[in-house]
Amino acid sequence: MYPPIKPYESGFFQGADSEKHQLYYEVSGNKQGDPVVFLHGGPGGGTDPKDREFFNPAKYKIVLFDQRGAGKSIPSAELENNTTWDLVRDIEVLRQKLDVTKWHVFGGSWGSTLSLTYAQAHPDRVKSLVLRGIFTLRKSELRFFYQDGASHLFPEQWEEYLAPIPEAERHDMMKAYHSRLNSSDTNISQAAAKAWAKWEMATSRLIVSADAVAQADKVDFANSFARIENHYFVNEGFMRDGQLLEKQELDKIRHIPTIVVQGRYDVVCPATTAWALKRAWPEITLHIIPDAGHSSREPGIERKLVEAADIMASKAL
Repeated sequence: MYPPIKPYESGFFQGADSEKHQLYYEVSGNKQGDPVVFLHGGPGGGTDPKDREFFNPAKYKIVLFDQRGAGKSIPSAELENNTTWDLVRDIEVLRQKLDVTKWHVFGGSWGSTLSLTYAQAHPDRVKSLVLRGIFTLRKSELRFFYQDGASHLFPEQWEEYLAPIPEAERHDMMKAYHSRLNSSDTNISQAAAKAWAKWEMATSRLIVSADAVAQADKVDFANSFARIENHYFVNEGFMRDGQLLEKQELDKIRHIPTIVVQGRYDVVCPATTAWALKRAWPEITLHIIPDAGHSSREPGIERKLVEAADIMASKAL
């Protein structure tokens, strides 16, 4: 990772077609550098200052922003006018605000979903893609993590995830959580938010990280993370099942240089999805990291992401 840096510009911009949503953004690195936009995970996860460190600050103009309802964006955890397509429009608003013609797009987990969606909607605005932990919103992927799959590998954490939900409702965990996350009783909604967030934080690394799990105890983070994720997932990402892998959609972006970094033991976004993307789009470069799970903070994934960003910066795209 590159050394920590401070943004030279930060503030808020109005979400596309929405007076309610005010989105936090920041710009760091080289003012005259090659622009790159970082798309965070979740949805609802927000950005972190460490996210700037994937990029060479001498070469890149580094743009980070918090998606609707996430991080510093306001109102926090807001679900109204919060869909995948709203976020795609927001990216375009920010691009135009910063007077960027084309930029590199970098995203992991949900950020990989949004990166692919944005690229397929605006292929003429994307110089390159660096993606991590591929997630394409298919029902099979959601079922594996939230219903029956990851539970076989993390049974003790799964029991804690099950705990807020009565046994009679456990046949559809996302739906059961949806009613609790949107309950008017804050005791119910906050308990559900913490349990939902803790499940993902506990399963995101090859070795369970106590620090990562502790994130779920932060009420504001857990609330925005859980409510927005669940909102997107019960609505199937507001797109067709498997849409991002359809030939007519991938044909729009085959020309875009793309590097994918995938943890072999990623339980949140299993490697089978990255492999499905590679089979449908053989032109991409796929790196499977043999000693990593899902998190971008795992050493092997960090190194390969920095290397990928360096490669894209060195090309005349």
